Amino acid sequence: MVDTQTALHQIDPVWGKITQEARDAVQRQPMMGGLIHSCILHHKSLERALSYRIAAKLCSNEMSMVVLREIVDDVYKVAPQLVECSRSDLVAVYERDAACHRLLQPILYFKGYQAIQAYRVGHWLYEQGDYDLAYFFQMRISEIFGVDIHPAAKIGKGIMIDHAHSIVIGETAVVGDNVSMLHSVTLGGTGKEEEDRHPKVGDGVLIGAGAKVLGNIRIGNCSRIAAGSVVLHPVPDCKTVAGVPAKIVGEAGCSQPSVSMIQVLSDEQP
Repeated sequence: MVDTQTALHQIDPVWGKITQEARDAVQRQPMMGGLIHSCILHHKSLERALSYRIAAKLCSNEMSMVVLREIVDDVYKVAPQLVECSRSDLVAVYERDAACHRLLQPILYFKGYQAIQAYRVGHWLYEQGDYDLAYFFQMRISEIFGVDIHPAAKIGKGIMIDHAHSIVIGETAVVGDNVSMLHSVTLGGTGKEEEDRHPKVGDGVLIGAGAKVLGNIRIGNCSRIAAGSVVLHPVPDCKTVAGVPAKIVGEAGCSQPSVSMIQVLSDEQP
C-alpha cells in the first residue's frame, strides 16, 4: 500500500515536496517545530497554508486572524487561479533567487513572496467591488512588508521580488508574466493625472534595484532596466536601458533576462 506521504507527492508534487522539506527542517531544528507545524504541517494543501500565513501576517487589533483567514479561504475557493499564480511565483523564487534553496523558504521567510500572495487576494477583492477590504489589504501589506501595491494594479504570474524593500506599484500599472525585480523599485506616475498613468511592463523583464519607471510607458518584453535608472520613455523589446534619465545601452544579452538575473552590461559579462 502506498503511504500517505508518497500519495501526497503523487497527487501534488509541489506540496508534497514542501511538506517533506518541513519535516526535515523540524528534525534538524526541533525549536522551529511550532512555526513549521502551524504554517505548513497542520495544513492539507498549499492554499490552506497560504491563507494561514497571510492571515497571521496581516492580522491586527483592527482585523483578527480568524476573520482574515476566512476571507482568504473564501477567495481561494472561488478563484483557484490565484493558487496557480502562487505556485508559479513560488517556482520563480526557487529558480531565480540564489539564496533560496528550498520551496519551504518563500512561504515561511521571504516577504516578497508573501506580499505578492496577499496582494493577489486584495486585487481580487478590488475587482469584485469590495474596495474598502482591498484597501485594508494594501495598507497592511505596506505596513508589514514595506511593499505598497495598489489593489487595482494588474500583475501576472511567475513574479519574483528579491528583498522586497520599498517596492511601489501604482494603480494603473500592469506587470506581465515572469518578471523579476529587486528592492526599491517604483512603477509610478509623473504627476496628478487621474487616468491611465503608470507603466506597462512586458513579460520576462528584469528591473534592477532602485530603478524608477515613471509614466504610462511600455517596457518591452524580455528587456532589462539597470539598477538605479530613471525610465521616462518606452523601452523596446529585448533591450537594456541604464542611466538618469535611462537610455538604451545595448541588447538584453539573453532571451530571458528575468530568469538569468544577469545585471551587468553585455561587454562586462563573463
